[in-house]
Amino acid sequence: MAKKPKEGLVILAIGSIPLIMTLGNSMLIPILPKMESELNLSSFQVSLTITIFSITAAIFIPIFGYFSDRFTRKIIIVPALIIYGLGGLLAGVASAWFSSAYLWIMVGRALQGIGAAGTAPIAMALTGDLFKGGDQSKVLGLLEASNGFGKVLSPIVGSLLALVVWYGPFWGFPLFCLLSVLLTIFFIKEKKKKKAPPPIGKYIKGLFSVFKQEGRWLFTAYLAGATCLFTLFGILFYISDVLEKEHDIDGVLKGAILAIPLLFLMITSFITGSKIGKNLKVMKALIIIGLLLMTTSFGTLVFFENLIPFFAVLVFSSIGTGLVLPCLNSLITGSVGKSRRGFVTSLYGSVRFLGVAAGPPIYGWLMGWSKTGMFLSTGGLTLVVAFLCLIMIHVKDKSNDDSNGSSESLFKKVQLTTE
Repeated sequence: MAKKPKEGLVILAIGSIPLIMTLGNSMLIPILPKMESELNLSSFQVSLTITIFSITAAIFIPIFGYFSDRFTRKIIIVPALIIYGLGGLLAGVASAWFSSAYLWIMVGRALQGIGAAGTAPIAMALTGDLFKGGDQSKVLGLLEASNGFGKVLSPIVGSLLALVVWYGPFWGFPLFCLLSVLLTIFFIKEKKKKKAPPPIGKYIKGLFSVFKQEGRWLFTAYLAGATCLFTLFGILFYISDVLEKEHDIDGVLKGAILAIPLLFLMITSFITGSKIGKNLKVMKALIIIGLLLMTTSFGTLVFFENLIPFFAVLVFSSIGTGLVLPCLNSLITGSVGKSRRGFVTSLYGSVRFLGVAAGPPIYGWLMGWSKTGMFLSTGGLTLVVAFLCLIMIHVKDKSNDDSNGSSESLFKKVQLTTE
């Protein structure tokens, strides 16, 4: 995709937004065992620092999505990034100087969750506004790759910052957010809305129309996205715990090992997004193939204890996730006109965050129950979701035009329907 320098800077600015959001959880994964010992917490309490971030984000994402449709994307993204950075600053200050550090860390994490609500999901909608056709899918693929790059980078960065002091990652958030704020302010230019935003009653009626016509496949797509993030962060939580407690691996080496499956996710997301274009049949096929790869990987992991073969099998689940997510992003972003795109993509972001929120505590419980049961139940979940995608998402060619910007067509002359 050859881009003019200015357009490249726009893509860089948009790509920085999901990268910052990704740091919110992934950068803390390496320090969770240290936080547990330093603050005398249980594994469940530590896992809640991930969960509260994700739940508050899930609650506020649809709200910010509505306001981004009513006003502009940029006017939501910039304050959200600032709130995100301030939440990290509060958590860092609390860890260093407050006696009731855990309480204030949780408050800071909740603030970060609120800020995160106005980042990646709104960036998806912004991409849908600024890019059309095959370029839209390519940039959405880059967004997912940026998300993956953040996941690759963050365990290493978190481990490096923790070498200074265990709560060092909290201090990194304001700096990263400041960089993204500057990129967004200077390089992202939106057209002013020509029409006044619709009254809230009409807006909600339009959303009901979206989900009445496209709801079955949309909710299936939402479930697939949530499943990918649930399994990803659950497995990362499990690996972080095992590396430190069973293999005595800590610090930067631990961060580098955690980054291995994420690197495969990032590369696969980038390639998938650059190749799928607007081919809906290919998107559906890749979603199913990706989920089946995840199923096979998780089902096979029960046979491996040694780290090298374990990670060799685990990367296939990351490749599967990298196939699924860019296709879902493209399908969902193109499912609705610009006037309601922010809410639909934000709702997708909410369920992804709920998947992240559920991962660590549920996997913490599964680890105490049975490692074999954990992997087999994970594989069973991805298999069920693959089957739902197979039967719920139907690809048909139609000649309806999306002239009114609502949900009647997914991509101008091609539409996804459910039967």
